[in-house]
Amino acid sequence: MARMLIRVDAELTDELAHAFPHLTARSHPASTTITGDVVDQQELQGVLNLLNSLGIEVVEVLTIPED
Repeated sequence: MARMLIRVDAELTDELAHAFPHLTARSHPASTTITGDVVDQQELQGVLNLLNSLGIEVVEVLTIPED
C-alpha cells in the first residue's frame, strides 16, 4: 500500500469528490489534490481511469513518503 497524491486540473465538486470515498479531496484555486492510501497499481489505475472518464485532467501523481 502506498500513500498517493493526485493533482488534477479542476476544482472537484462535492459530488465528484464523493466518487473517491477512500481518498481526501482538497480544493485549491483551479485545482484539487486527492490524497489517500492506494492498495496497488490496479487500484491507482482505476482512480486515474475514473478521473479520465469524468473528463478531469491529471496533472501530477506522487507517492508520499512514509514518516
